[in-house]
Amino acid sequence: GLFSLDTVSVIVTAQTTNALMDIYVTGQENDMAKYWKNGLSVSLPSQSPNAKATSIAVVGDDVYVAGEEGDFFNYGENRAKYWKNGKEIFLTGATGAGATSIAVSGNDVYVAGWEFKGAHTVAKYWKNGQAVNLSDGPADAEATGIVVGGSNIYVSGHDNGVAKYWKNEQAVSLTNGTHQAYAHAMAVVGSDVYVAGSEANSTTHVAKYWKNGQAVPLTNGSGHAFATAIAVKGSDVYVAGYEGSYSNSIAKYWKNGQEVPLTDGSASALAFSIAVFGNDVYVAGFDRGPNYSAATYWKNGQAVPLTGAIGAGGLSVLLVPR
Repeated sequence: GLFSLDTVSVIVTAQTTNALMDIYVTGQENDMAKYWKNGLSVSLPSQSPNAKATSIAVVGDDVYVAGEEGDFFNYGENRAKYWKNGKEIFLTGATGAGATSIAVSGNDVYVAGWEFKGAHTVAKYWKNGQAVNLSDGPADAEATGIVVGGSNIYVSGHDNGVAKYWKNEQAVSLTNGTHQAYAHAMAVVGSDVYVAGSEANSTTHVAKYWKNGQAVPLTNGSGHAFATAIAVKGSDVYVAGYEGSYSNSIAKYWKNGQEVPLTDGSASALAFSIAVFGNDVYVAGFDRGPNYSAATYWKNGQAVPLTGAIGAGGLSVLLVPR
């Protein structure tokens, strides 16, 4: 006479589809790691009630997602990980670590991130689960993006307040340490290396990118601004980011230095990733209100919500041709 019932709720957000490609967005919802494929939510398993998905790569039928889990109020207990087709693959124990970016080349999986060593974090990447330290200094460092091209491995990040990238583990500094600076993402096109980030001046942060080490400011320093992602198509350089304080910011992107606002400032919003397909520009992020956060992407400036007004946000966007 025993009876059991379980239910699963699947929410599909109505949105404009593109028959030429699939749209993937990673992020979190109600502290759960997940990604959305063409608006359909896919939850990722976790051993912790707090997890987030930060980056995604798709190769054929295989979906790789980088992220982390643990107590987000105590990062010293976090674990870096990635999922392959929904299966968890841990890169660390509960040592205090996170994964920020993922790339796949052939049979090799590369994940960039950070891990605590003593009182400070070390910038590193993992190749097929084997850790490669990029820093070992007396201050915090983090690897934020990874690109694999041929035999070269490029990793963006920052170390002791200096924005930099590493090519095959050799550091290239983008700033001199006079002001606090961060490198958040990178793109490599041929022999050109592009890195997006920010650098402090006396009172604010200036959003900028570097091309082969040469800085290109995107804002004038009148207010806080951060460049979080970069994409290059032909001669055009696209940079996503936000301007304003974290609690009152405008999501935007810049095309060849020209600002394109995505929100009007009536509610705070953050942009964390950008991708270009044909003439279309996609940006993923958070559309925030006073008591909520919704995962969203913008296509050519038009918002496409992936969730309702709940605790959610998008951290990366990937466009995969069919």
